[in-house]
Amino acid sequence: MYSLCHLILNTTFKLQCWAYPLQTHSNHRLSPEPLVVSGPLTLSSLGTSWMLEILSLIRSDGDPSWVCSVLNWDRVPWVEYGPGLEAARKYLPPRLLCFHLPVQLFPKSLQRSKAKIIYTLRCPKDVVVSLYHFSRIVRLFKDPDSLDCFLEDFLSGNVLYGSWFHHVTGWMGLKNHPLHGSGCLPQDLQGSVRRICHFLGKELSEEQVAAVVENASFQSMKGNKMSNFSQLSDEYMDHQKGELLRKGICGDWRNHLSEAQSQRFNTVFRERMQGLGLTFPWD
Repeated sequence: MYSLCHLILNTTFKLQCWAYPLQTHSNHRLSPEPLVVSGPLTLSSLGTSWMLEILSLIRSDGDPSWVCSVLNWDRVPWVEYGPGLEAARKYLPPRLLCFHLPVQLFPKSLQRSKAKIIYTLRCPKDVVVSLYHFSRIVRLFKDPDSLDCFLEDFLSGNVLYGSWFHHVTGWMGLKNHPLHGSGCLPQDLQGSVRRICHFLGKELSEEQVAAVVENASFQSMKGNKMSNFSQLSDEYMDHQKGELLRKGICGDWRNHLSEAQSQRFNTVFRERMQGLGLTFPWD
């Protein structure tokens, strides 16, 4: 069984202060019916943060009062972070929980639980660029030397939470469990909201769906201080270097990766993902 400390300290990042002891045991029981949001290194605008905003609004029937008055990490605790784990333990169902952890860190009881897992999966080239910028403004990370060096670290799995390829194949290989994948949200936000509601068994009226879409738009989230991470302490984030929510578009990697870097990524991607029978929204 992996430990979070092992996972964190074997990266190129200086995240020792996040190495909170997460105790996971094969016989540990999960509480019934938590809603779990997962994503491999979806650490910025189009990733898990956007999904938790959508889920918060779905839970409140499109009413933005909750998302405009409670910080997103209090609405949806991050279980790999010490205070988030403590908050999750006190969270009354139905719960919204958030994490980037690989499936190997979860107890076997996950397979038997009633948890509904939404796996937020981004184009990995966008993940590379996004995480590179993220690493430059978050003080807990080692400032990357260059995008080219960072790309090689990413492809070799020498990044926070380890290999993107292992993470994806691990979660997508989960058997006998409801798993909902979500790709590029901006392409069809309304359709994504409807599919998520159907997956959760949550009925919303046309007006409520429209309210979720309006208040979960990237611009709404970017302008909401409860959601845009502007309230994150200067101890953790250098706000002078940039904003965590940057552009809110898919395919921004084309503005950053060279043709050679893109081809290098494609080669490794084919080697690592071939034969898995998986299709992705960016294919």
